[in-house]
Amino acid sequence: QVQLVESGGGLVQAGGSLRLSCAASRNFDSINAMGWYRQPPGKQRELVAAVITGGRTNYADSVKGRFTISTDNAKNTVYLQMNSLKPEDTAVYYCNAKINTWPREYDYWGQGTQVTVSS
Repeated sequence: QVQLVESGGGLVQAGGSLRLSCAASRNFDSINAMGWYRQPPGKQRELVAAVITGGRTNYADSVKGRFTISTDNAKNTVYLQMNSLKPEDTAVYYCNAKINTWPREYDYWGQGTQVTVSS
């Protein structure tokens, strides 16, 4: 298991920036992938960005060029730097960890942090 604690959400004007942080309770060496998802009001949760073992990253098309996911392995922390924010980025953002425990992969979630972008 792993506990995930997020921080960094808030209210920002369109065009502004925010950085989200997610601290994990265990070493990243034992985690297959770390990522950020978001759930806009009235919509389903969607992948925003993820980093998998080896450092490969994956981004939703809607955030490419604006958001950057990164990790600090010494702090067991994953970040999401969000620039050029748009009102449509408004959502609850969730940190996610994927851990393989044979024979399946398990998802773990943080409590979520609200990001609101005003126009």
